[in-house]
Amino acid sequence: MDSQEAKCSGPAVVLAFLGGAMAGVVAGLLLAPKSGEETRQALKGYARRTEEEVLEKAKEARAALDETIERGKHFLREKAVDVEAAAKAGGEAIKQTMDKCCS
Repeated sequence: MDSQEAKCSGPAVVLAFLGGAMAGVVAGLLLAPKSGEETRQALKGYARRTEEEVLEKAKEARAALDETIERGKHFLREKAVDVEAAAKAGGEAIKQTMDKCCS
């Protein structure tokens, strides 16, 4: 029997992790010694903190994206100047060749 390597894609690993985390949360809620009101308050607090963290991470991601976009624009401007110079040099070379050939 051939040995086969098990390959898991990144999204599959993340999905499996999240599924396990959710199963842990459900098991924790079902087996928790706290009352329903205490559990709801704890969940609200957790949700509030998670929302704040997600918003902060979104701001950081947006800042990083803006920086990457600006670096890309700068790179494109530099390359446009290089292409323009190369096209001008090529045009001059063609003109010189035509002048030599046709004169």
